[in-house]
Amino acid sequence: MNKPLPALISTSSSSSFTARRTLIAALAASPALSALAQFRVEVSGVGLTQLPIALVPFKGQDASPQKISAIVQADLERSGQFRGVDASGQALDETSRPDLTLWRQRTADSLVAGGVTKLADGRYDIKFRLWDVVRGADLGGQSYTVPQGDLRLASHRIADYVYEKLTGEKGIFSTRIAYVTKGGSRYTLWVADADGENAQAALASPEPIISPCWSSNGQQLAYVSFESRKPVVYVHNVASGQRRLLANFRGSNSAPAWAPDGNSLAVTLSRDGGSQLYTIAASGGEPRRLTQSNSIDTEPVYSADGSTIYFVSDRGGAPQIYKMGASGGSPTRVTFSGTYNISPSISADGRWLAYISRVGGAFKLHVMELSTSTVNAITDTAADESPSFAPNSKLIVYATQLQGREALMTTTLDGKIKARLAGQAGDIREPDWGPFQKQ
Repeated sequence: MNKPLPALISTSSSSSFTARRTLIAALAASPALSALAQFRVEVSGVGLTQLPIALVPFKGQDASPQKISAIVQADLERSGQFRGVDASGQALDETSRPDLTLWRQRTADSLVAGGVTKLADGRYDIKFRLWDVVRGADLGGQSYTVPQGDLRLASHRIADYVYEKLTGEKGIFSTRIAYVTKGGSRYTLWVADADGENAQAALASPEPIISPCWSSNGQQLAYVSFESRKPVVYVHNVASGQRRLLANFRGSNSAPAWAPDGNSLAVTLSRDGGSQLYTIAASGGEPRRLTQSNSIDTEPVYSADGSTIYFVSDRGGAPQIYKMGASGGSPTRVTFSGTYNISPSISADGRWLAYISRVGGAFKLHVMELSTSTVNAITDTAADESPSFAPNSKLIVYATQLQGREALMTTTLDGKIKARLAGQAGDIREPDWGPFQKQ
């Protein structure tokens, strides 16, 4: 189903192009969200170079409310870089010297073992060790002493450690995502772990909430709320829950995007007529206009170095993705494959552009290698929207429909490994992947 771009819900009636982006009517027909907004992870697909890893059930974890080794394994498999090896029948912890010959026979290249102990004060002590089975090398380990509520975070940090030791790339499992749901007549902005679990409501409203966008330090979210009966941009402090009004000018205020330095945002405003791009200080104030066209310019995103803004415009007759300098200037068209391309997202390493392209009436996630302009469609679904890169540039989170239900998905850049973060019920959309967390 076609859904209007957020920047185009304005006082202007000249807007003719639509996207998969949700606003009002399309959300109203969706099923209600489970009150806990919990997800299960389902990984599908086979990668070409997956590393076989064995995760022995952590000693003592049966008495823990969270199964540490299972969370770590799910994280690693979701990355597309690893496949789990059967570790049944073995009892090891971080102090054990494993029989590496046994694990070689089980085809494991690496092994994780650990233990969980509940302390007298109610906290949990978690220790683990990572082994390179092939080389017979001890790759080190860590320990965490955490309250019960941080058991999942500790598990994600273990997965980050293992991922980085074995791939050389930084892990993203302890990062967070933001997304929007509609349950009944209520819209909710959620902040959750990167696997979709541990969701916490940041804002609930009877009016639509759209376009959440993380600041580069992970402390703030910008988003658009319709609680004033028109689109208005707010900035929300995630830790305190406090928020401030950023843009409430005449007409539509939408599509916020943080500059990497955190000092300003790009927004789409219709204050001077049609929808155009502006920058505005993070503290608010008078915006500065970036584009000067008779077309609709919207959905800005910054390159990681802050030098370039990518955006969507119909200046060529249909929505395509363009780029220009962050201070404005003459735009250059980026997408040429397909007649309808929207929702750009740029990877942190600057190599990739993810976007949604309408193909024969279907909205499909595409990835372009910017250096070669090579484009690949990486999904077989037909209602994809809102792609957002993980901060290590290795995964993309997006919303789609599977079997008639809304779902969050992650995918590798080649589309070979996908993980469904599937709610029990509800309309789930508008994901944005946050930055690396400070330890």
